[in-house]
Amino acid sequence: MTGTPGTSVERGRNNATGWRRALPALLVTLLAAVILFRHTAAAMVEIWARSDTFAHGFLVAPISAWLIWRNRRRLASMTPRPDMRTIALVAGTGFAWLLGQLATVGVVAQFSFVTLLVLAVPAILGWPVARRMAFPLLFLYFSVPFGEFAMPRLMEWTAAFTVLGLRMSGVPVFREGLQFVIPSGTWSVVEACSGVRYLIASLAVGTLFAYLNYRSPKRRLVFVAVSFVVPIFANWVRAYFIVMLGHVSGNALATGVDHLIYGWVFFGIVIFLMFAIGGRWSDVRHPRERSESGSVPEPTEIMAASAGGFWKSAGIVALALVAAPAGEWYLLQRAIAATPVFPDMSQLEDGWRSAGAALEPEWKPAYVDPSAELNRVYSARGRIVGLYIGYYRQQDYRRKLVSSENMLVRSNDRVWARVASGVADMRLAGQSVSARSAELRAGGMDGESQRLVARQFFWINGFLTASDVKAKLLTALSLLGGDGDDSAVLVLYAPKAQEGGGEAALTAFAEANSTRLLDMLDTMRARR
Repeated sequence: MTGTPGTSVERGRNNATGWRRALPALLVTLLAAVILFRHTAAAMVEIWARSDTFAHGFLVAPISAWLIWRNRRRLASMTPRPDMRTIALVAGTGFAWLLGQLATVGVVAQFSFVTLLVLAVPAILGWPVARRMAFPLLFLYFSVPFGEFAMPRLMEWTAAFTVLGLRMSGVPVFREGLQFVIPSGTWSVVEACSGVRYLIASLAVGTLFAYLNYRSPKRRLVFVAVSFVVPIFANWVRAYFIVMLGHVSGNALATGVDHLIYGWVFFGIVIFLMFAIGGRWSDVRHPRERSESGSVPEPTEIMAASAGGFWKSAGIVALALVAAPAGEWYLLQRAIAATPVFPDMSQLEDGWRSAGAALEPEWKPAYVDPSAELNRVYSARGRIVGLYIGYYRQQDYRRKLVSSENMLVRSNDRVWARVASGVADMRLAGQSVSARSAELRAGGMDGESQRLVARQFFWINGFLTASDVKAKLLTALSLLGGDGDDSAVLVLYAPKAQEGGGEAALTAFAEANSTRLLDMLDTMRARR
């Protein structure tokens, strides 16, 4: 057998040469991406460190690297070649990162950052090689702290299932919002009860388990779906049993720290059973089959790319990466402005005047670190309405209008609780706006408690919306247009039991004063 071009010996030499040339260029490109987007990377690490929900993020990159190393023999049989068609995808992803940064949507910026790392592989090594690494590269997305948006919905489902289970068990329950009362005491579904941490952990581990234990795409997808559904249902059962355990023990068990301990023990048992059952359907039967290193390689290019070609590709990718952070710096420099100041708001239209004393008990929406803030109660003709405005300028990840930390009432508030929510139409300055509605309660779950009705909406550089997504998009577009990021949340609230009703008081106040309030915000923006 002669050593002509195309023989396995010649192919192996060219492949080895290609990898020696390509790997340094790839490592430098990845390092450049981490340095250029270091603030995004650092934000991800910070969340992993402080949140148990996303602590698994520290393991994702090592697991991905191990999966690639596990497949090293098959990869070594391929010839890496740069693919400059990927540059358009790199540029588009960089723009998505820029939008995420301008709108202070961390998850968009973080997904874009991970995508840039993933795209570096086909840009330097080529798409055939990247396809061989598809799962390890896609697994990197589990490092993004994502999923807490589902927490309110999961909390609602958990409360509904727990109450249903208690009633089916013969325990009388009175529920209002996320709180419910049974004969042995009062319970509340808070963030830790949502099950989101169980769901994310199960999905990440379940996806890895499916990849390692199944060859069939159908079996993999089925097990991933099971990994999604099981922790949700298991969390419902966990919450029900904890409440029942507390009820039958006179609240001697399943309260305080052991509440969480029992939850994790139960979750661990459920996940163990899920994997034990799933392992019975594994179609990877021999240790050698678990590694794809023994597979027959597909035909690849004989000639390896030159070292200069790899470094040229790395340089072009680096230039494409630089564009996004450079654009962010330029746009934010243009947005620098003075701290906003509210004008005198003691007297409004149609006889509405500052009432002087706050409501009892006092209430204020939980908005973090606005640039300027106003919370005042007004009265006119026997009606009482409160007005809260949180004005934001030069927003960043620690101070931003739309955030999971900003809400009407926190779940751990010892005085106030949100017991109902929805959407209501309002007439504001002659236009119809869909505002968020809520009912708040202070005190116990009885008719004597103080109750407020509230309406909430956002003002984004002159536009009105109640949508978080639309507010973020409007903010990003405003910054791209050089108009700054001035934004505000407006909350109107009124005692529900006042004469004529709280709803009527809110309507009267909005009709009389919405034009003046919006004009005031426009004036504050113009004085940037």
